[in-house]
Amino acid sequence: MIQTLQAVRGMKDILPEEAEIWESFEGITRDWLKSYGYRPIRMPIVEPEPLFHRAIGEVTDIVEKEMYAFEDALNGERLALRPEGTAGCVRAAIQHNLVASGGPQRLYYQGPMFRHERPQNGRYRQFHQIGVEALGFAGPDIDAELIVMNARLWEQFGFTDIKLELNSLGSAEERTRHRAALIAYLESNRNKLDEDAQRRLHTNPLRILDTKNPDMQEIAEAAPKLADYLGEDSRAHFEALQALLVDAGIAFRINHRLVRGLDYYNRTVFEWVSDRLGAQGTVCAGGRYDGLVEQLGGKPTPAAGFAMGAERLLALWRESGEVEYAVEQSAPDIYVTHQGKHAQHLAFRAAEALRDTGFDVLLHCGGGSFKSQMKKADASGAPLALVIGEDEAAADEIGIKPLRSSGKQHRVSFQALPEAAAKVIYGAETQQDYDPREENRQGAENGSV
Repeated sequence: MIQTLQAVRGMKDILPEEAEIWESFEGITRDWLKSYGYRPIRMPIVEPEPLFHRAIGEVTDIVEKEMYAFEDALNGERLALRPEGTAGCVRAAIQHNLVASGGPQRLYYQGPMFRHERPQNGRYRQFHQIGVEALGFAGPDIDAELIVMNARLWEQFGFTDIKLELNSLGSAEERTRHRAALIAYLESNRNKLDEDAQRRLHTNPLRILDTKNPDMQEIAEAAPKLADYLGEDSRAHFEALQALLVDAGIAFRINHRLVRGLDYYNRTVFEWVSDRLGAQGTVCAGGRYDGLVEQLGGKPTPAAGFAMGAERLLALWRESGEVEYAVEQSAPDIYVTHQGKHAQHLAFRAAEALRDTGFDVLLHCGGGSFKSQMKKADASGAPLALVIGEDEAAADEIGIKPLRSSGKQHRVSFQALPEAAAKVIYGAETQQDYDPREENRQGAENGSV
């Protein structure tokens, strides 16, 4: 007996009904990003492993424990499945000279990321992110834009309980001064540190502040605050950001323990969190990373961005009850049934003619009686079925059968088919009175899905 193969643990199949929800979600986010002037960029899923060591940091959970890294069997190069998108986006911007040749860039990407984590609700080993990167912008205004545009998206999806947390990590020099004080404080409490904190004590002590261990909370709360070590410029940047958010009506909480899990951040960091997702409460996170472009070999370039977890946002969207109003229905406009050789040829012609006019048409394949075909037509959700037998084919006519209204089955000429279909489906007197392609165009212009 041949063994049935399963998907890799933590990597999920997205089946058609759910994939349609994903497509609607991605369409809404694309329109939202375009409205803020962000342009798409697509990077490879596989990148050189050293890229993430240099960008994310050697002493991070991602690099130490979670990254899918391997040696290319053909040339011995060390490669990795991308665990996040910022490093690859910055690498591409440097490689193709985007900022130097085209000025500041507003970029976004959508796609799968990979981390070898323990699978749980809302967290997978292959997961999907929407990432936004603003390259070449130094001021707090771009930080504010990133946050304000998040708030607009939450409103579009009907999310009412996502909360914003803010912090400033200052400059590298300011973090160095704070780091020395933090290590001294943690050393004095070494007997109270858990194993993970002791391991990070001299390599990445800032990450200890973000501990999820309940026994470590009191120590983390009492630790020296980075805010007390910020210089004038960092403090002014953070205060200007807060003023812009207040002016925009965005509520926030300053969280001095918010440090993010990636080494490239500086100054502004933020997270949007929800208590509706259990322990995995962060749905969007980001901040500034002004040193990363230079760190990866480019010219000094200020930068900021964020990433959103698609699976978590989709979970919230389902909970909100708004999905059914936004997801495009997959039912065709017309289901074409046919029986006989000549009828089959006419059915193909009729289906293509209707698609030329803008209808969504499902052509029956696989044979079977008219009775069995009509059962499938009814199950498809289509409002109209075409019935084509050898008699209809001989006369070059098409049988029209309404499936969701009280109209009677009748025959029309091949030339009259589009107008007759429009009348049954949309109540239009002629095809010119109602063109489904025009409705699709108007829907796109109005931002509907």
